Amino acid sequence: MEQLDRVHERIGGRFARSEPRARAREYVSGLVAGLERKNGWTLAEQAGEVSPDGMQRLLRWADWDIDGVRDDVRDYVVEHLGEPGGVLIVDDTGFLKKGTRSAGVQRQYSGTAGRIENCQIGTFLAYASPRGHALIDRELYLPEPWIADPARCRRAGISEGTEFETKPRQAMAMLARAFEAGVPFGWVTADEAYGQVKYLRLWLEAHDAAHVLATKVNDTLVTTGGREARADELIAGLPARAWRRLSVGAGAHGPREYDWARVPIRIGWQPGRGHWLLARRSLSDPTEVAYYVCYGPRRSTLLDLAWVAGTRWRIEECFQQAKNEAGLDQYQVRSWRAWYAHITLSMLAHAWLAVSRSLAIKGELVPTSRA
Repeated sequence: MEQLDRVHERIGGRFARSEPRARAREYVSGLVAGLERKNGWTLAEQAGEVSPDGMQRLLRWADWDIDGVRDDVRDYVVEHLGEPGGVLIVDDTGFLKKGTRSAGVQRQYSGTAGRIENCQIGTFLAYASPRGHALIDRELYLPEPWIADPARCRRAGISEGTEFETKPRQAMAMLARAFEAGVPFGWVTADEAYGQVKYLRLWLEAHDAAHVLATKVNDTLVTTGGREARADELIAGLPARAWRRLSVGAGAHGPREYDWARVPIRIGWQPGRGHWLLARRSLSDPTEVAYYVCYGPRRSTLLDLAWVAGTRWRIEECFQQAKNEAGLDQYQVRSWRAWYAHITLSMLAHAWLAVSRSLAIKGELVPTSRA
């Protein structure tokens, strides 16, 4: 695990003392060790410790800069996977929990489960390029009933004065950090839970961030003629020749081939920029149509927009890999701070796996020194 030691060196300066620094190394090592379960007990046993106390202390109280490590994870991913045409992807995932004491837990819809469950929801930002993909930022969603109960927040270690933030607002905060850090990217994408939110679209446009965001069938859009129309109405009016059959990469069940079409929208385009409504139609069921609001370089082709839309599934793959291979969802902590600590170290473990996988595909050695 010499290569993992070198990755650990990158975050060494984020720890005030040697003991938590060394334990973080053991924690991350345990997350990638192939254990059947990755919790305080099993990670402690893997490290040769007789109880989980040390691992729990690392997450709950030890003096280290959790957000600093988050930034190190992002920089590590960009260093090895970054490309100018990279895609920033926003999505959330659920963490099933029992009880009512874990920060942010309540009965709420979990896309992971596909139904309402007692769970926590984490909002994440992933980075994807042809070289690979990994998670680079995270926020824990706090439902409004939590914000309305200061005593409950205190018990979960949530700072006094913490305000309610919608998931799109959390997405904006994470994207802003990526923009400020100079993360190289060409596009932003997200599913309709984010894409239908017009203030997020306007914010991205104000930052001149090209995007392909899924939206709902009845989203109201401004046409090039200045009138308002529903997304499905605009697409229904397209002639048959407007549709092209395109494959935008392999999915879990083989090539992801659909019929695609687009129509210009909005008036007053900025120089060199354009706005489109993109549609994706199922081959097996032509009534199954997905819609995307797009903004980007005026020269963008239909294939460009379809490719970005197809990139969104990469964050789903990140979630699956991080949960299966890096213990993202296998924590046994309740406090706000401990959630961020575990999730951040799991993201580091997953990033190392993603970079190692990328280099192995190219036939290169995993880097053994810090750049």
